[in-house]
Amino acid sequence: MHQIGVVGLSYRHAGVEEVARFALPRAEVAVRLPELRARLNAAELLYVGTCNRVEVVYATSDGGPAGDSRQEVFRVLTGRDSQPGEAARTLRAWTGEAAVEHLFLLACGLDSAQTGEQEIAAQLRDAWEESRAARTCGPLLDRLIGEALGMARRVRRMTARVRTPSLGDLAAERVLRYLDGAPGTTALVGVSPMTRRCALVLQRARVPLFIVNRTLATARELAQSVSATALSLDEFRAAPPPLRALVLAAGGGGPLLDAQALERLAGSAARAAGGPKPLVIDFGVPPNVEAEAARRAGFERLGMSDLIEAAQGQRLAQLLRLAPVRAAIDERLAHLRAELATRALGPRLQDLRVRFEEIAAAEVARALRQGLRTLDEHERAQLERLGAAVAHRLAHLPLAGLRAAAVHASPDAVDAFFDAAKSGRARPDPVPDAVKDES
Repeated sequence: MHQIGVVGLSYRHAGVEEVARFALPRAEVAVRLPELRARLNAAELLYVGTCNRVEVVYATSDGGPAGDSRQEVFRVLTGRDSQPGEAARTLRAWTGEAAVEHLFLLACGLDSAQTGEQEIAAQLRDAWEESRAARTCGPLLDRLIGEALGMARRVRRMTARVRTPSLGDLAAERVLRYLDGAPGTTALVGVSPMTRRCALVLQRARVPLFIVNRTLATARELAQSVSATALSLDEFRAAPPPLRALVLAAGGGGPLLDAQALERLAGSAARAAGGPKPLVIDFGVPPNVEAEAARRAGFERLGMSDLIEAAQGQRLAQLLRLAPVRAAIDERLAHLRAELATRALGPRLQDLRVRFEEIAAAEVARALRQGLRTLDEHERAQLERLGAAVAHRLAHLPLAGLRAAAVHASPDAVDAFFDAAKSGRARPDPVPDAVKDES
């Protein structure tokens, strides 16, 4: 696990605006992945970008331990060099087992703004598929992301009786409180795990829905599943329907609705029996609707910071409820640590065992040429088999001990053992004089 690294930032220690500075526009991710891998000199890499986090997961190209890559990630994602200490202040880094543990916590929702939410697993899977399509993911990250998603599925089974609300649930609840039982239509912009969840909750509450997306076919797919009406983003901007609420969660490098689109939206609501301007809930990072533009147009807007603040009030209670999940992650990490350590040592252990047997065979052959040269063919064969068996038995104990110790030892300590063993076996002890003198 020592060659795995993660660098990023999230709501845990940065504001939404700062996260947005590092976010890649969704349309550019596939193109930027090979560049990002090359800049980091990584063998494998994937990029995870959600409404409240940006993270880069990578494996080193030479198989050596992952180092602190915060300056390189800062440069690639922002397009400029960091000031002294800026990358270390802004970004967080995990390496080795800590990086793998972070991936497991992330996939299981324990690092999410809404603790225990399940949408993050779908977002991680999407990031993995993008990376595989761009051919920046390989066998090591495939294995680790597969393990993380498998852990997420296990968590879903463990918590099946009590579904943890996601930020999508919180947004839907805010919409329902805003409607307060009155009729009103809601538009969901962008087809993401957040808007999908929001759509399901609002459908159950019988709220009429519009699904809006840049690609109309994608909007239609979600709209059919929740009995909604699909619109393309261009159609929505040009002629928005009368709405009581608007939820946005679309990727992009800038706002989706400018001042003119907001004016048309306000006018559409006013024409519908003088209704109030719709509530705007914005998951976008960067924002899909700029806060200042919404304020000038007279909209009530809730951004990611508002939703995260609401979710944090429940964090401690959710962590206590999910304590068995944390224990399951620790158990799986221990198993994976042992498995990967054994797998990495396998070829070297086999090589060392073979060399033990070669040394024993060489010593037996030398004895047979010298003090034991009078043995007949049957006796010689017996001695050779005995030498091989003793070498195998003697090799078993140190190799088994090394296999167990490698789970806890550093790569440097393991390398030191093999280097010493290699130098030691190059100078076998001479055959004792007692053997030489026998005749």
